[in-house]
Amino acid sequence: MHTATSRRLSIAAAICAVAAPMAMQALMPDPAPLPRIEPQIPAASRTAPGRVFLEHADRLNKTTSDSFLVLTGNVRFSRGAMLMYCDSAHYVPTTESMDAFGNVRMEQGDTLFVYADELNYDGREEIAVLYGAPVRMINRDVTLRTDQFIYDMRLELGYYTVGGTLTDQRNRLMSIEGEYVPSTKEANFYTDVRLNSISDGDTLDIYTDTLYYNTTTHIAELSAPSRIVNPQATILTSSGTYNTETEQASLYMRSTVRANSGATLTGDSLYYDRARGYGEAFGSMVLTDSASHTTLEGDYGFYNELTDSAYVTGRALAKEYSQGDTLYMHGREIFSFRTIDTVEAVAARVIADSISPDSVAYRHIPPVLRPDTNQVIVCHPRVRFYRSDMQGLCDSMRFEQKDSTLYMYRHPIVWSDDRQIFGNIIRLHLNDSTIDRADLPETGFTAQLVEDDFFNQLSGKEMTAYFTGGELTRLDVSGNVEAILLPQESDSTYNKILNAESSFLSATFADRNIVRLKMWPETSGTVTPLYLARRTLFYLPRFKWYTGMRPTSPDDIFIVPEEMDALMAEP
Repeated sequence: MHTATSRRLSIAAAICAVAAPMAMQALMPDPAPLPRIEPQIPAASRTAPGRVFLEHADRLNKTTSDSFLVLTGNVRFSRGAMLMYCDSAHYVPTTESMDAFGNVRMEQGDTLFVYADELNYDGREEIAVLYGAPVRMINRDVTLRTDQFIYDMRLELGYYTVGGTLTDQRNRLMSIEGEYVPSTKEANFYTDVRLNSISDGDTLDIYTDTLYYNTTTHIAELSAPSRIVNPQATILTSSGTYNTETEQASLYMRSTVRANSGATLTGDSLYYDRARGYGEAFGSMVLTDSASHTTLEGDYGFYNELTDSAYVTGRALAKEYSQGDTLYMHGREIFSFRTIDTVEAVAARVIADSISPDSVAYRHIPPVLRPDTNQVIVCHPRVRFYRSDMQGLCDSMRFEQKDSTLYMYRHPIVWSDDRQIFGNIIRLHLNDSTIDRADLPETGFTAQLVEDDFFNQLSGKEMTAYFTGGELTRLDVSGNVEAILLPQESDSTYNKILNAESSFLSATFADRNIVRLKMWPETSGTVTPLYLARRTLFYLPRFKWYTGMRPTSPDDIFIVPEEMDALMAEP
């Protein structure tokens, strides 16, 4: 009993000893909470430049042998306004560097996103290198793709060196190396660069090795040998800008535009408008049209592809070589354009050739006639031209390639060998590489140097000269015909002079001498021995010998003598 009672008393005493403090604790107020320990890094200012903060990770591990933390599960870092997400990362707090793996994503506001498989960030250099297949950087409407993307956090500059593609709303740009600044939308591309339009129904390609591009303005700047190809033309340049939105280009350093029509425009600097088919050249302009066998040169000019027309001035030169021998033409201004005869125009011309609309012949005109094209060159004022078989000058000239005819106006003069022709209007018809015919419909005068100051001379209201192989073979004159001729004797001497007047004249020539002369219906005149001839018998009233103005070479056409200026100023 005593023992059992003693054991029960001991247990009761123990229970009381435990229960008493618990009862007292229930009656006492709660103690003050323990102070919270704040993590050292998260408490730092988020505005500190260049600082990287670990914002979240589901799990953190650290071994004693490693200097980095192993983070897994919904890892998130921040650096200023930039956030970085990944599945796992190795993070070095001392340098704020990291290697991130799996579903790597960088975000800056709602404007910049970068997606990759892996990221290496150097906290000291503040440079991130991202890897993926491919890495994608999205900046609003701009997307950049590459297998390795390097982003300089300090400069806010992204670049690649292993090949990449940048695409905006208008163009796609590919290169081996490239740079892009999201804040300014500026991009630089190097090595095997190609810009390609992605607009529906349009084709544009730019090939170069160095290109600057702005994704807002869509303007490309070129600073290396470049080739720009669109449906209308190909452009070759080493320096310039091309607006891919307006299709306008400003080109420098001797650039060239090659139109698909066959025309090539070159200048020290060029302005080109694709929509208008318009090219403007400044400095040593050269326009070559292989289709029409013509070239225009000058200090300034332009070419309109839509109208197939051109203009040049400042040491202006037109070269026409469709006939084999080159014709060099100069004037202060030169225009070139192409005319196209419509079916109606062709029919009208047929009708004009004495076919009445009521005639049987008119009903047999084909209902479909091919349009007839004609290349025209107009020069004015102070025009001078040179070709190996003829030279000339006037104040205004028009060359029509369709019928190979030169139309010369205002004091026209033409020289061929030792012969000179002038009148109010001259029409020169060219055949192959020589003169075929010269028409002078409003007064004509021809003079041939015999020797010293002696000249054969013919004048009349109308004159037509025929040439074979560049030499005069026949001359027809009508209306108020006047002639002064020095017939050559059998011993090749000259001892008399013929002065004659009539209404019509026809002369045949061989070896530069008259072999047959016919004047009708009535002829008056005299034959005078040279030793008895007075000075007044040697020259017709309108005689002038302009040999001092005659162009002697292609370069000489640019030299306008004072006497030519004086002649062109005459009424």
